[in-house]
Amino acid sequence: MYTQILIAGFGGQGVLFAGKVLAYKGLTEEKQISWLPSYGPEMRGGTANCSVIVSDTPVGSPIVHEPDILIVMNLPSLDKYEGAVSKGGYAFVDSTLIERKLERTDVKAFYIPATKMARDLGIPTLANMIIVGKVIKETGVVSMDGLRDALAKTVSAKHQDLIDINLKAIEAGYNFKD
Repeated sequence: MYTQILIAGFGGQGVLFAGKVLAYKGLTEEKQISWLPSYGPEMRGGTANCSVIVSDTPVGSPIVHEPDILIVMNLPSLDKYEGAVSKGGYAFVDSTLIERKLERTDVKAFYIPATKMARDLGIPTLANMIIVGKVIKETGVVSMDGLRDALAKTVSAKHQDLIDINLKAIEAGYNFKD
């Protein structure tokens, strides 16, 4: 396995954290991983993206040019990265914030109303984790087993009380039927 993931959206949407969770979960499964964050100087409200590689073999470069999995949380990100997804790859779109569909037909597209789902569940800042749940379900890039332990390592020490709501969001995405 050598899976390249690109997650993109506005700063403040949890793009980097979503990537960190996937990367750390891969690490707990004894995979070789790479996590490379990138964000504009504005951070909140600016653009942010994150490259993650989960592999059975050593990762030579952390740069993702042709993602197997694309997660987009805003329209500018979809416009910018849709063409980069590998043929036969996956695209996960927050359909609450992005009204248009993919123009490509050679990519498996999933439209998840993650922002609306997060609001409805009373966890408005966790749309990112809802999409992570759907990614895990559809791609199997990492498993759900032991996810609590991975979250305990990625959620900061002062926010350990948020592990359960992160799990709730991931499970909501995992169980979402589109």
